[in-house]
Amino acid sequence: MKTRILVVDDERSMREMLSILLEREGYEAVEAKNAEEALQFFETSLFDLVISDIQMPGLNGIELLARIKKLAPEVPVLMITAFATAEQAVDAIKLGAFHYFTKPFNNDEIRALVRNALEKRDLKQENTLLKKKAHSRDGFCGIIGTSARMRELFGMIQKVAGSLSSVLILGESGTGKELAARSIHVSSARKSKPFVAVNCGAIPETLIESELFGHKKGAFTGAVADRPGLFEQAEGGTLFLDEIGELPLLLQTKLLRVLQEREFRRVGDSIVRKTDVRVLAASNRDLREQVASGCFREDLYYRINVVQIVMPPLRDRIEDIPLLVEHFFYKFCDQEHTGETITPAALKLLMNYAFPGNIRELENIVERSLILDRQIISEHSLPEQVRAMRSDCLSSEVTIPDGGMALEPLLEDLEKRYLLKALDKTAGVKKKAAELLGMSFRSFRYRLAKFGLDSGDE
Repeated sequence: MKTRILVVDDERSMREMLSILLEREGYEAVEAKNAEEALQFFETSLFDLVISDIQMPGLNGIELLARIKKLAPEVPVLMITAFATAEQAVDAIKLGAFHYFTKPFNNDEIRALVRNALEKRDLKQENTLLKKKAHSRDGFCGIIGTSARMRELFGMIQKVAGSLSSVLILGESGTGKELAARSIHVSSARKSKPFVAVNCGAIPETLIESELFGHKKGAFTGAVADRPGLFEQAEGGTLFLDEIGELPLLLQTKLLRVLQEREFRRVGDSIVRKTDVRVLAASNRDLREQVASGCFREDLYYRINVVQIVMPPLRDRIEDIPLLVEHFFYKFCDQEHTGETITPAALKLLMNYAFPGNIRELENIVERSLILDRQIISEHSLPEQVRAMRSDCLSSEVTIPDGGMALEPLLEDLEKRYLLKALDKTAGVKKKAAELLGMSFRSFRYRLAKFGLDSGDE
């Protein structure tokens, strides 16, 4: 659905001009000729933003602002007037207006203010949803799991949440590093302030400094208005820098200074701004290797790595798979469902699968299965790579001699051959062999020891 914006002004030309401007930006604009009509719209429709004139016959814009904040306090309101006074500006801000500006105005200024207001509203809504998910029965702060590894993780999150120290969250892609960062935030004293997340690898190198620290109008081509960066948006709260290893070296230097001095400058600005933001960082790379190769600053590494949290891959917490399947099933199921969510055969295949994409891959598998079969996740609705686990293990026809057989030695021999085959494929690296077989390193070592194959090295 398009973002809906209510434009309130007694001048028809002003309403139409703003509506055309907003619709060109991809928004849906609804016009109201006075405050009374605007309130009638609010009784029957939902809006994401309001732009209102102050000087109007009947109820004025200040009175409309007060009413809107009672009806929908989460909706940002921009105030416009041709007769600006300091008193009106103070009244509007006190009542919760997002911003206040005068006619005539610059179109680029309107675009920037609308974008910033909607971004701030989205952040507030995101944090509200996160708080509602905190301390659920089958997990912690939105992270699903009851296994020993996850209980250990939850305990670590609670310990670090109460401090101001920087935290480095490591783990493979899809293990839930951002969820862990959000959990730290929502368990901390900063939970009422913004949580702002950014993927450092997803922003072009030429824009990332402006994205982090903001810029002054005219600082570069396209900087049509002053814009706060992510540090300002996260003021008082938490800034999560995902894939921090992707930051260019120059930006690493500037980030280190911000973390040390707690101050920064917007791009093109001479004003030094203080910041009170807790920084959490994450990476799926080995940052120590990047430090050794000169791709990551050693001093920044130690600054962000005060406390380290390692997210376990899904193959090391397979006992959580049934809970995760159920969670994703009801997330994607678009109808009332009271029966079984997955067949035993399908669940067994999932619990024997290595999940190179971790939880994100499991989520995609569940969504795909529900597209193919809305009633239940079955063996036949699983992707080929998951079903291949069964066909690989049962590729030869099963026969039982007339005189009977000893099953246990046969199974032990089969298990031993798979262990040796995995070691052969990974040149003897046990951790990689364990990953190939979809088991934890501890379980792999136990099985090797059972057959006298464990040399004790890694």
